[in-house]
Amino acid sequence: MTIHAPLARVVQDFDPDTFDRPAIALRLEVEQNEVEQPVHQHRKGQLILALHGGVTCEVPKAIWMVPPHHAVWIPGGMPHSNRATHNARIYLLFIEESAAQLPDTCCTLAISPVIREMICYLAMQDPNYPRHGPTARFVAVLMEQLATAPVEQLHLPMSDHPKIRRIAAALAADPADRTTQAQWARQLAMSDRTLARLVYKETGLTFGHWRQQWHLIIALRQLASGEAVQTVAGNLGYDSVTAFITMFKKALGSSPTQYFAALQ
Repeated sequence: MTIHAPLARVVQDFDPDTFDRPAIALRLEVEQNEVEQPVHQHRKGQLILALHGGVTCEVPKAIWMVPPHHAVWIPGGMPHSNRATHNARIYLLFIEESAAQLPDTCCTLAISPVIREMICYLAMQDPNYPRHGPTARFVAVLMEQLATAPVEQLHLPMSDHPKIRRIAAALAADPADRTTQAQWARQLAMSDRTLARLVYKETGLTFGHWRQQWHLIIALRQLASGEAVQTVAGNLGYDSVTAFITMFKKALGSSPTQYFAALQ
């Protein structure tokens, strides 16, 4: 099934819980991707697959990035919102809880070519396919294959704490902001050590690692949308392209060019 609509309208136009099947797939020809989908939830779990471009998914206390040929898994009943890059091609796979052995928390999954093609095929089928027949058997195999997909750590821990949110808002408005932990502590009327403890308690990361992970999420989103490495490095406030590539390679094991080439 294919929907041509702004991403923000998909929630209004399609309710996966009205289909009483183990899994259904939806292909999105997304328009006006700069508009974020409103926060919503449904009974079925949701797998968001990006074939081109990227998708950012926000859930309570975390932001997940879906680069090309990856998918983010959102368990059923979890509030979430999505934003896609301007050139994204997206498939949504909605899964009943009992249909597959998938994690009970959000995660990013690396999607093999076989699983990718199976999801694309399912999206071409009637979501009201017969309960016993070729499509139902096909779905059962797809669910088995999904359970084997490797998990990747492409997420940013977040917090509802107002002081953490204030820092996050500043970084979202200006990713190149290089305000230090000590400078933030003064702005927030607290000691450097207290802020360090707060960030670690709320995110599980040090301030430096948390901001680096934020940069990585933004970098993946911008690179997936077609921005040049040099442009992304400048947008994030790096002194040189080399410094940016070093950060990226340390986090993901390869340079940006190598990383996206491997995804193809």
